[in-house]
Amino acid sequence: MRRSNPDKINNIENDGMIEGRNAVIEALRSGVNIDKVFIAKGDTDSTLKYIASTARAAGLAVVDADRRKLDSMSITRSHQGVIAIAAFADYVTIGDILEKAKQKNEEPLIVVCDEISDPHNLGAIIRTCEATGVHGVIIPKRRSAGLNATVAKASSGAVFHVAVARVTNLTSAVKELKKAGVWVAAASMDGEKTLWDSDFSAATAFVIGSEGTGLGRLISETCDYKVNIPMSGNLFSLNASVSAAVLLFEAVRQRKRKIN
Repeated sequence: MRRSNPDKINNIENDGMIEGRNAVIEALRSGVNIDKVFIAKGDTDSTLKYIASTARAAGLAVVDADRRKLDSMSITRSHQGVIAIAAFADYVTIGDILEKAKQKNEEPLIVVCDEISDPHNLGAIIRTCEATGVHGVIIPKRRSAGLNATVAKASSGAVFHVAVARVTNLTSAVKELKKAGVWVAAASMDGEKTLWDSDFSAATAFVIGSEGTGLGRLISETCDYKVNIPMSGNLFSLNASVSAAVLLFEAVRQRKRKIN
């Protein structure tokens, strides 16, 4: 069950930070939905080692961070070498996303984010997903922004309405979608099809590459095909969130046209 309290947006900047060893240990024990755990790099303290191993055993992303980074993140100025970031909404499974489409009697429309590390971009993508009726978003556990405070604010609260699955292996997730009958299209400048020549009225998942490096090789090879957005100017690519918006609204247009 997803949380639905957009009023949290008002004080979102300082929310979700869990600082200090005892506080983080208790959060892990009580089952708080944690997005990432940042631990001081090179620290040999046994308590920090325990926190790191417990977090990893729970499948959480553990990030080694130098003290300066932790100091800059800290609100209390007493982080004791560890800061956990609580997720602002509960994660779901890929099965949950597919079931959501089934219950609405709609062909699945899904966005797969390949290492979108900028939280503002991820938030903007999720906001567009909410506006276009996307059934779910899939993100990787590592090298990706999670459902943190910045993402929640950038999405204008859409994180409370859009199903987001966080997976260990994005390539395996794409294979799972394909096995379920979903066509997987990777947004790419060298795509063999333009969005105008592609059929998005069937079950479709769009893979959006990272801001810096684009699509990873393995996930690119696993997708069914690549789709490009024709560009008339001097630049050859769009911001990740803009690319997602263009593709999603084209999918919505095609689906509405098919119904009518």
